[in-house]
Amino acid sequence: MERRVVFHIDFDYFYAQCEEIRDSKIKGKCVVVCIFSERGGDSGAIATANYNARKFGVKSGIPIILAKNKLKEQTDAVFLPADFDYYSDISSKAMEIIEKYADVFEYVGRDEAYLDVTKKTEGDFDKAEHLAQQLKNEIRNNLKLTCSIGITPNKLLSKIASDFKKPDGLTTVKPEQTEQFLSTLNIREIPGIGKKTEDIFSEMNVKTIEELTKIDVFDLNKMFGRKMGVYIFNSSRGIDNEVVRPRPPTIQFSKITTLKKNSKELEFLQENIEGLCIQLNRLATENNKMYRSIGIQFVNEDLSTKTKSRMLRNPGNNLEELKKVANHLLEEALVGQEILVRRIGVRISEFSDVEGQSNITNYF
Repeated sequence: MERRVVFHIDFDYFYAQCEEIRDSKIKGKCVVVCIFSERGGDSGAIATANYNARKFGVKSGIPIILAKNKLKEQTDAVFLPADFDYYSDISSKAMEIIEKYADVFEYVGRDEAYLDVTKKTEGDFDKAEHLAQQLKNEIRNNLKLTCSIGITPNKLLSKIASDFKKPDGLTTVKPEQTEQFLSTLNIREIPGIGKKTEDIFSEMNVKTIEELTKIDVFDLNKMFGRKMGVYIFNSSRGIDNEVVRPRPPTIQFSKITTLKKNSKELEFLQENIEGLCIQLNRLATENNKMYRSIGIQFVNEDLSTKTKSRMLRNPGNNLEELKKVANHLLEEALVGQEILVRRIGVRISEFSDVEGQSNITNYF
C-alpha cells in the first residue's frame, strides 16, 4: 500500500476562540459559550470554553449553572450565547484556506478537517511538517485563529496526534514512530473508546494503549463483538486504512411531507413526525453522522411558516431521542396555532462523525 501523509486539523476551542476574535478585550479571561434553553435564566448547557475556563473544570455539555459556580471567583469570566451563523462564517473562510493545501480535502465539521497531502509532499514527512506550518501561519495571519495539526500515515493516528499538543500544536508521527507514540497514551485517546469501555479495561488493569495491545483479538471479539473488537485491536496498533474522501460541508438533512389533510391535531401531526424522524435517523446512520441540532417546520394553509429548533447537550443519533425532541417541539409550536398546517418537516444538523465505526472490519 502507498505510504500516505494525512493531516487532521482541529481548531482550538473554536466557538470561544471566534468570540475572542470578535472582541479582543475578553482574550485572557475565562470565556464560555453557552446554549441557553427556552426556559430562561441560566437554564442550558455549555457549548465550549477556552483553556482559561477549562482549568477550573468548565467543559462542553455541563449545565450553565454548574459552570458559573465553578467560575464564581473569576469575577471577569465571560458567558456568551452561541452565535452559530458567525461561527459558520469564520469556518467557511478557514476551510477555503485549508482546502488549497490538500490533494484531497475532507470536511468533518465547522472546526475540523482531514487532508491527504501525499502528492504535495511526495510522501516526505519533513516536507509535510513544513507545509503544515505554512498552513497554520496563513490561518493565523488572515483570521487570527490557531489550530492544532496531526501529521501521520492515516486518519486515526492524525486525529489522536492533533490532540496531543493543544492548543496551537503540531505533532508528526512517522510510520516507524507509531508504536512509541501510542504506547504511553491512555486508551481513551482512541476515538470510539468511551467511559464504559474504559471501565471494563480498568477492571483488567489495562490503562495504556501499550497494555491494550497485549490482549488477543479473539478475546476482544468476545468482549465487544467482532466489529468493535477488531477496531480496538487495530486502533491500538495504529492501523487504519480508511482513505481521506472529498466531502463538502453538509449543512443539514431534512425531510418534509404534505399532509393528507390540513390539520392542527397533535396526534395526527405526531404520526407524520414519527415517519420523518425514522427516515432522517436512518439517513444519519448510513452517513456515519451524529447530529446536535433538531428542528421542525410548519407550512400553513396560507403558506406562512413556523419553525422550532433545539440543540442537544451532546451529539447523538438515537431515534427515540430524535422522536422525543421533535414531538416536544411540535407541542410547543402548536401553542396558539390557529391556522391549519398543510406541510410538516423535520431537520437535523450540526453534524459530527461517529468515531471508530467505518470500515473497521477491513483490517481483519
